[in-house]
Amino acid sequence: MLAGEFRNGTTFEMDGQVLQVVEFQHVKPGKGAAFVRVKMKNVITGAVTERSFNPTDKYEAAYVERRDMQYLYNEGDLYYFMDNETYEQIPIGKDTLGDDFRFVKENENCKVCSYKGSVYAVEAPLFVELEITETDPGFKGNTATNTLKPAKVETGATVQVPLFIEQGERIKIDTRTGEYLERCKN
Repeated sequence: MLAGEFRNGTTFEMDGQVLQVVEFQHVKPGKGAAFVRVKMKNVITGAVTERSFNPTDKYEAAYVERRDMQYLYNEGDLYYFMDNETYEQIPIGKDTLGDDFRFVKENENCKVCSYKGSVYAVEAPLFVELEITETDPGFKGNTATNTLKPAKVETGATVQVPLFIEQGERIKIDTRTGEYLERCKN
């Protein structure tokens, strides 16, 4: 693959790293040769860098696999996932899971990202519905203020919720930010 063929989302190998194009720009200055300015993200570490390439530079395309897998259970620092197609179970270390995984409960589907058979990330669903297991009692009429209180959900994570939310209620959470979105209808 030539650097002149880069597009947003393209993944390629460079210096033993797997990189994904976040933003690209073909630049043709009045004087001198054209070049490609690229903002790229290392898919393993998440580091974002910028660099200019000659459009004729060649790089190997990298194929990143994203599979739907079901989270089954954990044993210590190992979390077990099952492939939804082959029913094969794989253990993934706790350090590979992101901060958003604290909202994932057993039997929930996630995207497991791997490169050349090596898992480098687990993407939790964007939104989850969880039950409040522990919080201070709610008060009727406390719907007008933006005051929040801590509430523990069934996965053990703590979320800030409005004062009117009661223990036992189900709420919708954005896993990217960890924010309460709304009550769920039972």
